[in-house]
Amino acid sequence: MKLQQLRYLTAIVRNNLNISAAADSLYTSQPGISKQLRLLEEELGVELFSRNGKHLTEVTPIGHQIILKVENILREVNNIQILAEEYRDDRRGSLSIATTHTQTRYALPPVIKTFRERYPAVTLRVHQGSPAQIAELVLSGEVDFAIATESLELFEDLVMMPCYVWQRCVLVPVEHPLTALDQLALHDIAQYPLVTYVFSFTGRSQLDEAFRSLQLKPLVAFTATDADVIKTYVRLGMGVGIVARMAYDPQQDQDLVQLDASHLFPMNLTKIGFRRGTFLRNYMYDFMQLFAGHLQPERVRAAEHSTSVEEIMALFGDVELPVR
Repeated sequence: MKLQQLRYLTAIVRNNLNISAAADSLYTSQPGISKQLRLLEEELGVELFSRNGKHLTEVTPIGHQIILKVENILREVNNIQILAEEYRDDRRGSLSIATTHTQTRYALPPVIKTFRERYPAVTLRVHQGSPAQIAELVLSGEVDFAIATESLELFEDLVMMPCYVWQRCVLVPVEHPLTALDQLALHDIAQYPLVTYVFSFTGRSQLDEAFRSLQLKPLVAFTATDADVIKTYVRLGMGVGIVARMAYDPQQDQDLVQLDASHLFPMNLTKIGFRRGTFLRNYMYDFMQLFAGHLQPERVRAAEHSTSVEEIMALFGDVELPVR
């Protein structure tokens, strides 16, 4: 059994059992992968995939079990390589993050600026996506960190730690009728079309629940994953915008009025996390602490060894999370 065969096996699964696509992703040939897969199955004495002619149709039951073991083996192989690299030079390497537009645009810039100043030899990559895409990227090992507001801790293989809480605000054009109110109520907002986040993005489900709890059904006229796009359509008069408060820039958004909505919607909790078993280099610990000052390395290590979401949250019970 060779490591290369194990890499071929996981590439086939990652590419939906398409051997040609797996070969392309590894810059090798389809016949080469097919041959190594056949040799691996002969050595193990079991079929890892069901077939229809030359095509793979599904993973067999024993194949599922073996693939889980293989993924763990390859993860540890990667950790060994990283450990050796850390020993040679702990200030050189790469760091990849999957997150949403809101985090990338409004929360990460000062953190990344400081990190780049400290670690100029570390290659930094940020991938924007939906919560489901973020989870998939970090679970597959394609990225190191996930940053999201949504409940990624539902995935048992992820260690998700609290960073900060944030509030929503309502955005309207200058002289909009809502600006004349002393304090907003949900029934006031529900009289107008809404422009807000796509469902499952940036705490949208909590927003919907707030209206539903009062039996209100506002018209959602336009949705987007990007707060800047939402602001554009508020300017066009399509409706009342509801966005993360940190998305409002007093300098750039002078043609919009920010209305307080902290009393209308629950706080949202943003977390950062990684896949269990990930080898964290020193600069990765540093990045997490730059993003959230209470994420000291010893707390992060304790979180990694925790067995439940409740246990992780208890580690930060004495922390007053910043509000944005």
